[in-house]
Amino acid sequence: MTLDPRIAAVTDRIIERSRAGRRRYLDLMAEQAERGVSRQRMSCGNFAHGFAAAEGDKERIRTVSGPNIGIVTAYNDMLSAHQPYYRYPEQMKVFAREAGATAQVAGGVPAMCDGVTQGQDGMNLSLFSRDTIALGTAVALSHGMFDGAALLGICDKIVPGLLIGALRFGHLPMLLVPGGPMPSGLPNKEKQRVRQLYAEGKVGRDELLASEAASYHSPGTCTFYGTANSNQMMMELMGLHVPNAAFVQPNTPLRQALTRAAVHRLAELSAGGQRSLAECVDERAIVNAVVGLLATGGSTNHAIHLPAIARAAGIILDWEDIDGLSGAVPLIARVYPNGSGDVNDFHYAGGIAVVARELLGAGLLHGDVVTAGAEDIAAYTRLPELDGDTLVWRDPGASRNQTMLRAVSDPFLPDGGLRLVAGNLGRATFKTSAVDPARWTVEAPARIFSDQNQVLAAFGAGELDRDVVVVVRFQGPRANGMPELHKLTPALGVLQDRGHRVALVTDGRMSGASGKVPAAIHLSPEALGGGPLSRLRNGDPVRLSAEQGVLEAVGVDLASRDPAPPPPPPAGTGRELFAMMRLAAGDAEHGASAMLELMDQDQAGATPADAMAAP
Repeated sequence: MTLDPRIAAVTDRIIERSRAGRRRYLDLMAEQAERGVSRQRMSCGNFAHGFAAAEGDKERIRTVSGPNIGIVTAYNDMLSAHQPYYRYPEQMKVFAREAGATAQVAGGVPAMCDGVTQGQDGMNLSLFSRDTIALGTAVALSHGMFDGAALLGICDKIVPGLLIGALRFGHLPMLLVPGGPMPSGLPNKEKQRVRQLYAEGKVGRDELLASEAASYHSPGTCTFYGTANSNQMMMELMGLHVPNAAFVQPNTPLRQALTRAAVHRLAELSAGGQRSLAECVDERAIVNAVVGLLATGGSTNHAIHLPAIARAAGIILDWEDIDGLSGAVPLIARVYPNGSGDVNDFHYAGGIAVVARELLGAGLLHGDVVTAGAEDIAAYTRLPELDGDTLVWRDPGASRNQTMLRAVSDPFLPDGGLRLVAGNLGRATFKTSAVDPARWTVEAPARIFSDQNQVLAAFGAGELDRDVVVVVRFQGPRANGMPELHKLTPALGVLQDRGHRVALVTDGRMSGASGKVPAAIHLSPEALGGGPLSRLRNGDPVRLSAEQGVLEAVGVDLASRDPAPPPPPPAGTGRELFAMMRLAAGDAEHGASAMLELMDQDQAGATPADAMAAP
């Protein structure tokens, strides 16, 4: 199928804009492949330290008898999604030996859960944990002991962080190895109903906790289609998993067979130095990830993560690119919170295999990308299963559930549902795919807050029981680390259900589970530092329109006003330790990363003082 000209035009624009940065990146990777740190170039003392404790594999590593795979793991047993990784390293070492390779745990990275920290002080660390994970990945791979790497991570900031760090070692072949979702628990509509009843004071904490515990109940990824599961979809369409490994449940024979296949594939690639990560993650792969995100109604957080991932590979992706692709890509999946079924239902219906087949067939994906997990992207149109003890991939057939997964010729919506809105308040992301089109335009007086708990207090006091644009400012990366404000969803949903025209405008994030309330999020420039949002006042009329791509304070001369004073810097719960990341963070459209901002400026020859002052 010929590539859709709209997809081609955006890809060409990204390639042209990225030409210089991509060339520098590829030159660095070529230099690292030729002269970088590796087992063959180490001194004997260095090398001996690297295999001293390699029980069972010491002689093979010492004599360089086959490739050595580095495992970077985000295991902990507090996160349901990462608890299954506990046994992976020992299993993977066995699988590596089967393929004539060895494996060592190169290092661990932190993995925090937004579900645990939502609305808590710890959420201020969440986005910057991505940079911390990237740095931890770099430390793990810096030893030079490895010919390839397996990255064990699933959730929100963890996959982007692993990938950003790994891309600085992009001369090596790599795969991500998923763990799979937990079985479905309490139906999502029932969970949503109880949350709204609690927001209205109609049920108590015991009822709410029972509902939540019935939803999040066992090892595996949470089953709603938020950032974690959007991560998994993107890794599939970038060719960085073995095909359709994303949504097979933990602790099953098929799950283990897919992990085994990933190790065998990685051993094959590492033995020949084939399909390096840098070769796989190019402009076409980034576009494929965006297309998949749009076609499935994925997480708004990736409007931040994808530009950051791209930047780590020398590629410049911006929100106009995402908006342009959104106009070309139809919405063909509705997975909770955009629909009633969860990712288990989605996978049973045909899942990513059907999505990949439909998008490829319509010319909406680059079919010529270099894939690590299989020979080509067409392999991702088939679902894995066990035929006895043999792992096979088969055609999924037509969608088994037309209410959640459809053909491109019969989409739920004609576009992908991530819109750029802009005006005198700045630039922001609006996710339309979960919002009733009748609510895509809201114009109402602003009510301004600097903390989501203030919003909930005003809601409880009845002060928001009207048409209102709720503005939550000083939530950007430089102000407090850009937390998600998902705690607001039930209260704003109640107001909307009462018949009011309601919208949210914020320089913070909403959630990978952004729901039915219209929201302009990730607003840039952020309020801290005199951004337009800091000059808005209570009662100012604000217009938000996805149809028109507009976000503006109507008839207001913002430039003539003084900015509102910001709250004090966050402290406690370790937040003060992240001051460097806050002070140096870039804007949301370019990835909201201090690490990448400083890296680019350092490579351009900026002084430390200049680099810290640049944003």
